[in-house]
Amino acid sequence: MGSDCCHNRVMSDWPVELCDDNTSEFTVVFHGPKDSPYEGGTWKVHVELPDAYPYKSPSIGFVNRIFHPNVDETAGSVCLDVINQTWSPMFDLLNVFEVFLPQLLLYPNPTDPLNGEAAALMMREPQAYAQRVKDYVQRYALPEVVLGKGAAAAEANAAIAKSGREDEAMGTAGEAESDGFLSSSDDEDS
Repeated sequence: MGSDCCHNRVMSDWPVELCDDNTSEFTVVFHGPKDSPYEGGTWKVHVELPDAYPYKSPSIGFVNRIFHPNVDETAGSVCLDVINQTWSPMFDLLNVFEVFLPQLLLYPNPTDPLNGEAAALMMREPQAYAQRVKDYVQRYALPEVVLGKGAAAAEANAAIAKSGREDEAMGTAGEAESDGFLSSSDDEDS
């Protein structure tokens, strides 16, 4: 998948894949919450822990595409105030995956969008918005494709090989691994 993620570990019930043996950068498998249009979807969420973690919030971003007012569709970065503005050292990564992200998907905030199209559709045509979310789940977030199992994964891998572009088959964003993630603060620490 582009990065040399090679180790698996488990954070509670969440599969975690370390990137380049780096314990401060990894992906976590996240499933869409039940009773939402995201139900049935599986996303890999890229996590970077700043040096000052847990005193500074982690940076998170969706690797495969998701249609949501508060997620940049191209980069995967997340606009999540609770992570960036109200983060507390009392929180941990389990809070991110068991509370913050499910709440974000269940209760989007279209008045503070990173994806204006999703926000407008959600406000004007909620049924069409829900259908578009489900379409994205089918195209980019089926577990067998994301986790590399079964015929759908074989088709996706064939499409990747044919096109030479992983992002077309998997919905990943090329720039997401570089600077597409929302950082924990505006200033850069050295």
